[in-house]
Amino acid sequence: MKVPLFEFYSPLKIISGHHALENIGYELEQKACSRPMLLSEHGILAAGLVKKFKSAIRDERFRLAAEFYDIPQDSALDIVNQIAALFRQNDCDSLIALGGGTVIDTAKGVNILLSEGAEDIASLMGAELLKKPMKPLFVIPTTAGTGSEATLVAVIADRERQLKMPFTSYRIIPDLAILDPQMTISLSPQLTAITGMDALTHAIEAYSCLQKNPISDAFAFQAVKLISETLPQVIIDGENPLLRLTMANAALMAGIAFSNSMVGIVHSIGHSAGSVAGVPHGLAMAILLPYGMEYNFDINRALYAELLLPLGGAERYARTQPDDRAGEAIAVIYELRQELHKMTKMKLNLKDAGVTETQLPEIAKKSLNDGSLIYNPREADEAAILNLLQQAW
Repeated sequence: MKVPLFEFYSPLKIISGHHALENIGYELEQKACSRPMLLSEHGILAAGLVKKFKSAIRDERFRLAAEFYDIPQDSALDIVNQIAALFRQNDCDSLIALGGGTVIDTAKGVNILLSEGAEDIASLMGAELLKKPMKPLFVIPTTAGTGSEATLVAVIADRERQLKMPFTSYRIIPDLAILDPQMTISLSPQLTAITGMDALTHAIEAYSCLQKNPISDAFAFQAVKLISETLPQVIIDGENPLLRLTMANAALMAGIAFSNSMVGIVHSIGHSAGSVAGVPHGLAMAILLPYGMEYNFDINRALYAELLLPLGGAERYARTQPDDRAGEAIAVIYELRQELHKMTKMKLNLKDAGVTETQLPEIAKKSLNDGSLIYNPREADEAAILNLLQQAW
């Protein structure tokens, strides 16, 4: 019997809790940073979160040397180039990303460009191509979904080619993640639902894809439990700081899990649906998750059966026959989606998300070239992916 070999790496420092944001000055000092650049977006600015951040960084030793808010829905190549130029012009020494996954991925992309000194970030697309140390990167998530604050992955869109470019390297994991419930408390019910399903997808795929390992499993399993218990509650009671913090912790744990185990077919198709049809990533995950689980059912049956416990709770797990537990786990996902739809009008199919039937073949074709598909436990060809898309449409 072969002894399994695996890697697990998570150098991220995490500060999580009420008023965690107040530690930002100390953390900048520890990294000898005095001219940080702030990246965020206009919605966060309008919500007053930038003002809260600035009030926490009162120390005059840490003056924001530059600020940038024109970040689109998907992190984009031209925006990364623009921000990198601004960073250099203002002699900045570090990056602070205040936002969701798009803002954080943009910051990672800028860091790649700055640190590698490349003319074109596309030349560095792929896995572990980065060789130089990164600039200090501090991340303050304003959603609880992407887990980007903890991952070695960034996805940057090439809008001209309708392509999402993946960058994977241990070097781009941020130095610090600050989880403060005041940063997510203003999140709308629908966005809370969508980002929560994004985090749940990360955790479930992390638990069931080819590179899973015992340590990533521990993070993924606990993330599934926390999200399943908390997501419907936080939509009802969105101003509850403890519920918001629980979701933020769960999203980060799911990020750590999939950063080490990778994800599979749900993400492959979701990335392509985003690049071809503009479907927001979290919504694509919410729509595609049960269909991806059904596709992998025969191979992942035992793992899905284990996940019924954190998904459905001890009582439901105990009353379900062992042979039925895997199917029941998928049933829980369908039920949760339906509950979130009733509560927030979250869309449940690709058609309602704006995908046309004529776009499905193009999405299927692009999915084959997405790196996530490598880690899916069941092989997929274009016809199989198209069939899955038609089910989800």
